[in-house]
Amino acid sequence: MSDLISHQARTVAVIGAGPVGLAAAAHLLDRGLTPIVLEAGDGPAAAIRQWGHVRLFSPWRFDIDRTAARLLESHGWTAPDPEGLPTGHELIDAYLAPLAETPELAPHLRYSTRVVALARLGADKTRTIGREGRPYLVRTRSSAGERADLVVDAVIDASGTWGRSNPMGAHGLAATGEDHTAAWAAGPLPDVLGEARNRFAGKRTLVVGMGHSAANTLLDLARLAEEEPDTGITWAIRGGSPARLYGGGAADALPARGTIGTRVRELVESGAIDLVAGFTIDRFEAREDGSVTVVGDVGGTERVIEADQVAAATGFRPDLEMLREIRLDLDSVVEAPARLAPLIDPNFHSCGTVPPHGETCLAHPDEGFYLVGAKSYGRAPTFLLATGYEQVRSVAAALAGDREAADRVELDLPETGVCSSAGPLDATRLAETSAEADCCGPTRPGPAATGGRGLATGVLHGRAGEHVEPPRAASGGGCCG
Repeated sequence: MSDLISHQARTVAVIGAGPVGLAAAAHLLDRGLTPIVLEAGDGPAAAIRQWGHVRLFSPWRFDIDRTAARLLESHGWTAPDPEGLPTGHELIDAYLAPLAETPELAPHLRYSTRVVALARLGADKTRTIGREGRPYLVRTRSSAGERADLVVDAVIDASGTWGRSNPMGAHGLAATGEDHTAAWAAGPLPDVLGEARNRFAGKRTLVVGMGHSAANTLLDLARLAEEEPDTGITWAIRGGSPARLYGGGAADALPARGTIGTRVRELVESGAIDLVAGFTIDRFEAREDGSVTVVGDVGGTERVIEADQVAAATGFRPDLEMLREIRLDLDSVVEAPARLAPLIDPNFHSCGTVPPHGETCLAHPDEGFYLVGAKSYGRAPTFLLATGYEQVRSVAAALAGDREAADRVELDLPETGVCSSAGPLDATRLAETSAEADCCGPTRPGPAATGGRGLATGVLHGRAGEHVEPPRAASGGGCCG
């Protein structure tokens, strides 16, 4: 049975209590609107807790939303060292958990509440007459399985993409036998040197993928192998060259990120990591002992890799199933809002070439509904935290009727050169997509990019306790940091 539907004026459902979702709630409160934050986990930033052992490459000054910081400071909170590099756990403990516990925000949070569907109240997707102005029905399910419906004036979906990994097989489809619940499936960012150490020590691990999540796992495995010599590491990539992950090293405006590719390259060249390039996975054959045989193709020749564990660091894609009754305008390639997609397409852009963008680029045919954060980027690997903060600032301003503030660009981040999956940027295509960016703000092209992506916070760096030289500030105003 569904709970009674109650409609409160000027309410906004925020899906997800991660960094961008909590920032959205803070901005809505600051604008006099009422947020209802719906989080599937049992606390804030539940997804980040699953990779909390990993260190971010971006320093604290790019990881904290300004409006959220003001709210915290009103209760005596002191910001961490702006040049420090937090782990996921530190991001939660020093910032997100205190933010969620503020007396202003806490009453608006509903944990263990998963959004399973959205619709316009009283109108299915096919109804046009009388559709505009209708509130939204948000259907939820608690961790105990209880269903509840609520009605709100607007919806901000900040649910991210964690938990929906891209398949390891070719063609964008899962390979035969691909099972992310199997004994050999280690997930995208396993805690190799911590809780999962025994799972990898002295075992053979295959890492699939060429983003910085893959690099992070490779680096941890290499450290483990120094202590456990029988630990084997194989790295399989679909492309013919790992140059994209190796990146620009010292050329990166965030040195903590630039060192990642350099370190991985050194390990490959030394033989500590066995690189299999051009590997297309055809099938996984589970063995009785819990290990797996991975069968694929390299240049037309069958290649077999034996592994005890497989880390699928293949990136993520958005969950759009719950939005089937919402009229969306999504790009057919990257599954991002259509007006945003040309600006973030990884075939042509790095995050250093993505122009600042806000509410206008995020709007859909159903007014008052927005995708923000990593989910707004669909399959594009160019999103970073500060970009999401700028998105929700603009969206909250628009929902409050402040068009001038919604259109104003307030994002100020360093230019970066190695944070996307793009190859050398085609100048003609960049000019074309920049011309399409009029709705989102001025475009200031950055250098071509040759790196990879991490998660909602951007690329991940190292482990807790690992010393990292703090990044230096950079001039310019790119869209990511």
